[in-house]
Amino acid sequence: MDNRVLIFSAPSGSGKSTIVNHILGLYPESMEFSVSATSRPPRGEEKDGREYYFLSPDEFREMIRQDKFVEFEEVYEGRFYGTLKSECERIWGAGHTIIFDVDVKGGVNLKKYFGDKALAIFIKAPSVEVLRDRLIKRGTDSPEAIEERVAKAEEEMTYAPQFDYILVNDDLKTAYAESEKMVEDFLDDGRLNYSTFI
Repeated sequence: MDNRVLIFSAPSGSGKSTIVNHILGLYPESMEFSVSATSRPPRGEEKDGREYYFLSPDEFREMIRQDKFVEFEEVYEGRFYGTLKSECERIWGAGHTIIFDVDVKGGVNLKKYFGDKALAIFIKAPSVEVLRDRLIKRGTDSPEAIEERVAKAEEEMTYAPQFDYILVNDDLKTAYAESEKMVEDFLDDGRLNYSTFI
């Protein structure tokens, strides 16, 4: 592999992590998930180094000063997310393709950074109402946090045209099939064959 990367971005509740995990399951020997760093506290059963590298806001700011990130974003005040350069080097060092599961602005920044080495896919729910319903059913956020996420999602949708492909996750089986085809084509020839997706 010539240091290829796959970037999946979406507003919260769009089904991004479900699709990313599906793709990872198809390429267990050649693809590896890039663990992002964050300054938010762990949720539920999350473990440091598995879902995220959990840092304090001060630790995160210090690593920014030391130029340790490929990209980072202050998503909410004091709430940082970013991709560590050391994580990319670790995965490529193992000869694997990197798969990113990142927020929308992070996805845009990663695409700019990696250019043609990256396939960037924006996943969206069929509508804002469907998105709100998914967030409620997930049961991890307060009603206020859900409304905050929905408002943020509406703003994040405006970034969709900066991605290589927009995948509407209405039916999961269809979304799986479409994402599989995109990834397969990209890994086979390293080029984005847009005509495949029209």
